[in-house]
Amino acid sequence: MIIGVPHEVKSDEYRVGLLPVGAELLGHDGHTVLVEKGAGLGSGFEDDLYAAVGARVVASADDVYQQADLIIKVKEPQAQEVAWLRADQIVFCYFHFAASQELTHACLAAKITAVAYETLADARHRLPLLTPMSEVAGKMSIQEGAKYLEKPMMGRGILLGGVAGVEPANVMILGGGVVGANAAKVAAGLGARVIILDIDLDRLRELEDTMPDNVTTIYCDPHEIAAAVPYADLLIGAVLIPGGRAPHLVSAEQVAGMRNGAVIVDVAIDQGGCIETARPTTHQEPTYIVDGVVHYCVTNIPGAVGRTSTQALCHATLPYARELARLGVDAFGAVNAGHAAAINMRNGQITNDAVAEAVG
Repeated sequence: MIIGVPHEVKSDEYRVGLLPVGAELLGHDGHTVLVEKGAGLGSGFEDDLYAAVGARVVASADDVYQQADLIIKVKEPQAQEVAWLRADQIVFCYFHFAASQELTHACLAAKITAVAYETLADARHRLPLLTPMSEVAGKMSIQEGAKYLEKPMMGRGILLGGVAGVEPANVMILGGGVVGANAAKVAAGLGARVIILDIDLDRLRELEDTMPDNVTTIYCDPHEIAAAVPYADLLIGAVLIPGGRAPHLVSAEQVAGMRNGAVIVDVAIDQGGCIETARPTTHQEPTYIVDGVVHYCVTNIPGAVGRTSTQALCHATLPYARELARLGVDAFGAVNAGHAAAINMRNGQITNDAVAEAVG
């Protein structure tokens, strides 16, 4: 195959879809790798590193999209990229179709084969290509939340962990998965009072056994959410329905009942968000205020730490990228149900049930 790696064009996206070592290994597999000039610079990987392992560095994205059979990238195709897509192309990246009808219909019209990182599952029903970025996003949600609790950022002006004689902040986390667990670890490590809400009792038992004493687990139901939201200084949305749109668990009315200067970080925003008042933002303009509550809803949170995120992501994606390039789409999807779930659309049709339901 000819494999193309374009420069990411989404706002403030510094990751790249393939490390130089990945280009080298794909070359050893017999494939040709095209890398757009400057594609890796945001993550600290210069063009010379790709050229040194046999990749061809090409001048423009147009060169990549015109020639490549398989596109490996990070974020969903942007409007300008959709125009370059071909009906016979495989695109391997994060799509999050449930969050965008416009993107879904554009990709259907282009008749690409969309192989999505976020719905690929392993034999244990885990999401190995979503996990590394969920780890980054979970940790960063607390880092960013702590910053926006500062008064110059329009927050309450409180320190997450407090100090001697002053109580710490209350952190409420909706969802006990990878994002929620990593958020809890960081928040607890800083000394905050943390509650995690989830509907999976086995997961709550696991978290109860592994988290420090300043983390409390609570079964997630509407009454518990309503009771906890008014006291949350920092509310983290960490709900995931693989391939589907995140449900709204916190209403606009409940947000209005939060304290002035409280902060919401909705990590689920790339799947539509689990807070009713959440809407997508960028790293350039990361926050907005509704009813006195600061909302941070950046759709590509891990992009801010491009080098760490690129390394973590590519370590996970490379084995599957090599497998996809070696087998082709049909044989790749036939490996197991988890591989098949990664194929979100083909020939102008949606092929993943959760995505189909989410986009109607």
